[in-house]
Amino acid sequence: MKIFQNIKRRGEILKAEYGSTSFVTAKFWKKIKNKNVKCELCPRFCIIKENETGFCKVRKNINGKLYSLVYGKPTSVAIDPIEKKPLFHFFPGTYAFSIGTAGCNMSCKQCQNWEISQSAPEKTFNYDLPPKEIIEKINLFKNKQNISSIAYTYNEPSIFIEYLLDTAKLAKKAKIKNTYHSCGFINLKPLKEICKYLDAANIDLKYFSNKIYKEISLGALDPVLETIKYIHSKKIWLEITNLIIPTINDSEKMIKDMCKWIFDNIGENVPLHFSRFYPSYKLEYLPPTPIQLLERAAKIAKSTGIKFVYIGNVFGNPLENTYCPSCNKIIIERFGYEIKQINLKNGKCKFCGEKIPGVFK
Repeated sequence: MKIFQNIKRRGEILKAEYGSTSFVTAKFWKKIKNKNVKCELCPRFCIIKENETGFCKVRKNINGKLYSLVYGKPTSVAIDPIEKKPLFHFFPGTYAFSIGTAGCNMSCKQCQNWEISQSAPEKTFNYDLPPKEIIEKINLFKNKQNISSIAYTYNEPSIFIEYLLDTAKLAKKAKIKNTYHSCGFINLKPLKEICKYLDAANIDLKYFSNKIYKEISLGALDPVLETIKYIHSKKIWLEITNLIIPTINDSEKMIKDMCKWIFDNIGENVPLHFSRFYPSYKLEYLPPTPIQLLERAAKIAKSTGIKFVYIGNVFGNPLENTYCPSCNKIIIERFGYEIKQINLKNGKCKFCGEKIPGVFK
């Protein structure tokens, strides 16, 4: 795509180019003894020795100071439909300039993007793309490509928070929306800083079990729940994704408990996406999620009181569409990431006038 033709591509020379002068000082850390530092970005609170990186592989202790290794160095850059994030009630039919880097602060056995998320930045191919150039390229192409937003996505965006914040601030000034697809594993102080600039977020609620979070993702449930509640409290448009993995998080009780928590804490209007698992990374031995299981999960969610429930990774299923909760007619018809029709007028159902929660043009 032409939008990328002037972005310099880095390859195997990346490691040789890495010197302290090219790094950006990290946020959210403190010095401790013997030139060690304590990272305070996520609930891991990594103690990082000199010349080492934390769990995420992208924050390095150099001479007793913590630096980001991925500032302005995304490994993935694309223009995606906003529906791919997935955000179904946020500027449907528009596109998001999407960026992600190497590294992650979880290690999910089912990761679809493990080649970048589980790699250190010196082992990936990366673009040179500082924040200012992102805004310039969006402004150059946004009308032609119908780009309305930036999506911080592909890997866990909080680990490149310095890059994210500088880009998001410029985007706000340029009246470009900021969206965030995250695992939600972040401490409150950095989350508050990110939320100052966010317009929408999709948080992966991977499993409604702390035990499974620990076993499958090396993470924890409670910080994710706190992230979801905080984002919702700031009136940032929020959607939630749950990837249903056979034998891992597919029990009816777990789905019911999760849906009840969402309804009780976030309410009936949050869109909930049940996504189909396909064999990947360290779970290649498991089968794809049966479609009937996804449909059963959707029924459970609706019976709990959640109004907008979707099935992902199953193109052509009726549960890709948005239905009016009042007259039950199709408000937004989708096939995969393609919008077939939108029956909204001023954010209301064109047929009966029911207000549809979301952020619409």
